Amino acid sequence: MLLFELLTVYVLGAFSYGAIELIWRGFTHWTMPITGGLCFLFLYLISTRFRVPLWKKWVLSAVVITTVEFLVGIIVNIKLGWRVWDYSSRAFNLMGQICLLFTFYWFLLAIPGVGLCSQIKKHLFSNRESRRGQEE
Repeated sequence: MLLFELLTVYVLGAFSYGAIELIWRGFTHWTMPITGGLCFLFLYLISTRFRVPLWKKWVLSAVVITTVEFLVGIIVNIKLGWRVWDYSSRAFNLMGQICLLFTFYWFLLAIPGVGLCSQIKKHLFSNRESRRGQEE
């Protein structure tokens, strides 16, 4: 059942991030929903598995998402040359793949995202775990 939970969260994240990109930029690239799903999965794990204050979850989420963005950027933009995004004109960028402004945006998105992930866990998956425990 854990695999079903993680796959469901990944798919929700992939579709959601693709939609955010379409709204924000007016277009997306097929690699972005894949990346968004991975980021949302990490956000979900941080939200539901770590017992730390909320602000630490938000910071950790922003750092993890920025790290994923950097790694995907290295592959997609630099190694493959697909030019999906380029932050080189932004202040405090690293190799044009990440920048401080978007890390701040990830932090802001993590605030409702952590709450959303907690609600997903509570309403979609906690009842399954408690029912499964009662059946055993």
